[in-house]
Amino acid sequence: MKVILAVLFLAATALTPPSRHSEVSTGNAISDSAHDGVSAVNGNVSSTISILQNQSPRGDFLHRPPPPISPEAKRSMEEQLNEARARYATNPRDPEAIIWVGRRLAYLGRFLEAIQVYTEGINEFPRDARLYRHRGHRYLTLRKVDFAIKDFETAAKLVKGKPDEVEPDGQPNTRNIPTSTLQFNIWYHLGLAHYLNLNNKKALDSYRQCLKVSNNPDALVATTHWLYMTLRRLDRLEEAIKVLDPITDKMDVIENDGYYRLLMMYKGQLSAEALEQEAWKSASPGSASILYGIGNWYKFNDRDPDAQRVFRKMLEGNQWTSFGYIAAEAELKPPPAEPRTK
Repeated sequence: MKVILAVLFLAATALTPPSRHSEVSTGNAISDSAHDGVSAVNGNVSSTISILQNQSPRGDFLHRPPPPISPEAKRSMEEQLNEARARYATNPRDPEAIIWVGRRLAYLGRFLEAIQVYTEGINEFPRDARLYRHRGHRYLTLRKVDFAIKDFETAAKLVKGKPDEVEPDGQPNTRNIPTSTLQFNIWYHLGLAHYLNLNNKKALDSYRQCLKVSNNPDALVATTHWLYMTLRRLDRLEEAIKVLDPITDKMDVIENDGYYRLLMMYKGQLSAEALEQEAWKSASPGSASILYGIGNWYKFNDRDPDAQRVFRKMLEGNQWTSFGYIAAEAELKPPPAEPRTK
């Protein structure tokens, strides 16, 4: 198998235009950089991809173009993907090498291919929680929330009782200091998945677990933001206010400044209207998260028309991979129908 993968890698060193995810080709997704779409080397992978495609109506997020990036950024990301494939070709038995191929594909918006890479990795290393954590994240991106929940729950079981570990950044912050860990990311994304499914009690449990491993200001503000909103959904206002106590002035937040400012807004120290006006000026994943928090704050404060306005305007933008955008979609979905009684 190593020989085959090495040959595939050498045959694929030429950079090609972005793939079309709707097409299927042969070869190995980890080492084949020249293919048009997704492929599989075993039945399990093919089954996963087929299920996703069969469940997805035309025009859904499975085949939507990713948010635009500059030509320079794209070129840099493609070079990093090639480097990740080179490391994998050198050591195909290293699960971290597989993870980095998947992460680099995802940064380029090639989410279905990333899922396939992680699935191939899981088939090789079924006890590695990192592979489930990253695949679950990309299931969330593609709105396959139930798939994501299964992966995050599996990852949580695999890390239970084990020491946490820092997760290296694929897109480092200005200080080049990683701010998250494996267990933080498992519980954080599991909480979001339950939140999107309107399973608020399970979301609350997950975010409380996440809070236990939120050991720096960036992790703390991110977890506290979603924990606060979950408690507000559950009409537990006093508890929601209480979770804001650790949030103070002049916290050393490196990259989650949007969440930090939202929390200061919840504490009454920033104006929602001023923060909203500022957020509309920036078309970024971070601004989408801020806008979702503002929309929710309007909703919780009996300003539903303003909340609806913010959510609908958000969905007119192109930041569809942002958690704020995904959550705004969930807010606008009609509630599930009540079961009929005879």
